[in-house]
Amino acid sequence: MRRVDVALRGVLSDAIASDLKDPRVGFVTVTGVKTSPDLRHARVYVSVHGDERVRAASLEGLRSAHGFLQRRLADELTLKHTPTLTFVLDETIDRAMRITELLDDSLREPRTDG
Repeated sequence: MRRVDVALRGVLSDAIASDLKDPRVGFVTVTGVKTSPDLRHARVYVSVHGDERVRAASLEGLRSAHGFLQRRLADELTLKHTPTLTFVLDETIDRAMRITELLDDSLREPRTDG
């Protein structure tokens, strides 16, 4: 399953970066893919650079292009089934940056040890 996920991620990353012409789709990085055991469904985790409006527009563009992207998968990979794609915003990077900010802020605050 892991090899399938990696292969799907590679094809989708290339297709989104080079072939997808939807102006709603901004700077998108495919951070991971999780395929169901029967290969019928795949969750595609993406990170989108930009504010909330840009993220929503990019996700909508990706959802709109799911048929095109599934065809690319079918053309480039030999699988028993071409999975139905579901795009999910991966907020791991945002959370990590927020934690880093909080830690940096706490280190900058003057200590008031009794």
